Amino acid sequence: MTRSGQEYLASLRDGREIWLDGERVADVTAHPAFRNTAASLARLYDLAHDSEHTPVLTQGGVHRAYAVPRSYEDLVARRRAYKVWSEASFGFLGRTPDCMAGGAAGFAALPQVFRTEAYDGSAAALAYHRRLAEGDLYPTFTLTNPQIDRTRAASEQEEDDLVVKVVAEKDGGIVVRGAKMIGTAAVFGNEVIVGTIEPLAPQDVEHAVCFSLPVGTPGLKFLSRTSYEARARSVFDNPLSSRFDENDALLVCDDVFVPWERVLAYRNVDVSFRMWWRTPAYLNFVHQAATRFWTKLEFLTGIAILLTKANNTYQLPPVTQAIGRLMGKVAQAKAFVLAAEASYEEVDGGRGGVMPGKDISFAQRIMAGELYPQAVQEIKLLAGGGVIQLPASGEDLLHPELGPLVRKYIRSPGTSSEERVKLLKLAWDALGSEFAARHEQYERFYHGAPHVYLMQQAWEGDTDSCESLARACLDGYGLERQR
Repeated sequence: MTRSGQEYLASLRDGREIWLDGERVADVTAHPAFRNTAASLARLYDLAHDSEHTPVLTQGGVHRAYAVPRSYEDLVARRRAYKVWSEASFGFLGRTPDCMAGGAAGFAALPQVFRTEAYDGSAAALAYHRRLAEGDLYPTFTLTNPQIDRTRAASEQEEDDLVVKVVAEKDGGIVVRGAKMIGTAAVFGNEVIVGTIEPLAPQDVEHAVCFSLPVGTPGLKFLSRTSYEARARSVFDNPLSSRFDENDALLVCDDVFVPWERVLAYRNVDVSFRMWWRTPAYLNFVHQAATRFWTKLEFLTGIAILLTKANNTYQLPPVTQAIGRLMGKVAQAKAFVLAAEASYEEVDGGRGGVMPGKDISFAQRIMAGELYPQAVQEIKLLAGGGVIQLPASGEDLLHPELGPLVRKYIRSPGTSSEERVKLLKLAWDALGSEFAARHEQYERFYHGAPHVYLMQQAWEGDTDSCESLARACLDGYGLERQR
C-alpha cells in the first residue's frame, strides 16, 4: 500500500551516513540543507496516498510506475501518473521515486536476463521489484564510475578499489568496496541500487556486480555536493532551489556486506550491462524522464510568457516569435513522449508486457540534451537585465526606507513591485542561479555523454531501412538517355 508523506519522512530517520561540509548529517528531514526538499518529496507521497490524484497515481494499491504495462493504454496511464508528480515540482525533481520504480518494473518484465549458469539473479530481481512496490519505497541508484582515468578499464585504475568491486565472498553474501558517483536524490531514498550501466571490459569481472541495499546500511557513505537549499535565503528569494534541490552524492562502500538475496548480477560483465539495456528498465527511465522534461519546458515557457507580459513586450512581433519558438520546443518534447508510447514494442513476445518504442526513446535523449540549453538561452534574452538588478532579499520590500524605493523603481504597468520582484527571482532561480547552472548541465548529460548516446542511436536504430530507401532511389535510374 502507498505511504503518507509523514510515513516517508519517518523512514529517512534510519541512521544513514550522509556527509556535508565536513559534518555528518544527523537527520535529513530536519537539516537546513535537505529538509525542504524532503518535505517536497513527502508531498508526492501524499498525492498518491490520499488526494484527488490517487486514482491516477496508483493501481491496485501501489504506485502505477511499479506496474508492468501490458498495453498501449497502460503506457498512457503510467505517463499520466508521471505527469502529476513532475508538475508538483515543475520538472525540477528528476529522480523522484517513480524513476527507478519504472526500472524495477523493467526487471520484473524480463527476469530471465539475470539468469546464467554461474549465478541466477532472477529471483533477486523479482524480489527487488516486489519489495519496493509493496513497501512503497523510494528507490535510487548510483550507476556511474568515478571519473579517474577514462582511458583505463575499471580494473586497471591506479588503485584497485576506486570503482565498486567484490573483495570477498561469504556464505551469506559478498563484501564490496569502492565508489560510484552522481547518486542523484540518493540521500532521500530508502534503497540504493549500485551497478554499472556502461559496458565493462572482460577483465572487469570483479566490478561486474549489481545489488540494492537500504540507504542506512552500515558502511555506506554518501558525500553530498554543495546544497543549494542550504544557501537559499527564503522561498520568496529562491523559490526553486529552496524546495527542489534533490542533491547529488558520491557513494563510498567501505567493506559493505551484501546478502545474496540482494545481489542481482554477479561477476558477469554481460549481465551487469544487459540488465539495463535488454530489459525495459532503461526505456522506462526515458519514459519518466521525457515526461518530466516536457513538463519542465512547459514551466520555463510559462515563465517566459509571464516575463514578457510583465515587461509589456508580449505583443511585439520579435517577442511573439520567440514565444512561438519556445512553444514549438514544448510541442516537440510532448511529441517524443506520445510517439514513444504509440510505437510501443512487445517484451518477450508479449509475455513481459510492452515497453515504449526504442528508436523514439533513444532519440529523445538527443533532443533533450540539445533543446534545454537553447530554451534557457531564449528565455534569458527575453528576460534582459531585469533578472540581474533585483533586491538582495524580499525583506527589502518590507523595509520602511528601502521599500518605497523598490516599489517606485522596480515595477511595470499592471504589475506591482512585489509581484515583479517575485517573478524575476523565480526566473533567476530557474535560469541563472547556481541551481539553474546545475540543471542545465544535468539536462545536457541526463542520459550520459553525447558521444555515447549518439553512437548508440546509430547502432540501435534502423539504419538498414534508411540505407535501403536511398539505395532504391539510386537503383531506379542509370546512364541511359532520358526523354
